[in-house]
Amino acid sequence: MRTLIITGAGVSADSGIPTFRGKDGYWRNFNPAELATPEAFANDPKLVWAWYRERRDRIRKAQPNPAHEAIVRLAGHAADFLLVTQNVDDLHLRAKWEGRQLAQEKIVQIHGDIFVTRCSQCECRRPEQEHEQEQGDGGVPKCEECGKFMRPDVVWFGERLDPRKLERVENYVARDSCDVVIVAGTTAAFGYIVDWALRARGQIGQLIEVNPDPTPLSPVATRLIREPAGVALPRLVDELLATAPPA
Repeated sequence: MRTLIITGAGVSADSGIPTFRGKDGYWRNFNPAELATPEAFANDPKLVWAWYRERRDRIRKAQPNPAHEAIVRLAGHAADFLLVTQNVDDLHLRAKWEGRQLAQEKIVQIHGDIFVTRCSQCECRRPEQEHEQEQGDGGVPKCEECGKFMRPDVVWFGERLDPRKLERVENYVARDSCDVVIVAGTTAAFGYIVDWALRARGQIGQLIEVNPDPTPLSPVATRLIREPAGVALPRLVDELLATAPPA
């Protein structure tokens, strides 16, 4: 099977990572959507960094759930596979199935990686440093190249997606139609999610939505599974592998 999977915050929610739009998403009475912006960082970088450090710590303590593991299992049986995730955590990378993990080249973190820090001015990037909070101006790390404030390497509201990551997804979608497209745990609020799913499916592929609530993708999906990803994906992968043609 040629497969495309698109995941959102609902997949990580089963690992205890709050979604922005969920009831548990607020932090110290702040709306996350108001913190994840260039304007918020410009106004109060210390506050934004405090939030991201707590998020990083929470993610480090979290563990991949059955949805992450099911995706690794499906990838191991796919002739061609790409996972596009809106999640900035590392749970997809840490997930295992029978000792196997997803290769980095099989994953596109379209909204960035929370464990990478980049300069707000130049192109300097670095992996998270354990004692980063002790550096810079009162807990705001500074770039060693230009001296400007560093920020998490994630896409904030109002910012454009990384063109290099867009190119990877576009190349995969354009190369051939997929037998199976699974969109799991996302509200599909961004038009490019629906666009990629529809184009990847082609004329005859399956387009399966896994989400407890309806989304803009629901009317065009070939199958709807109204359950959390951690419940639905293991069962769905069992079904897909049982009906897949032999290699």
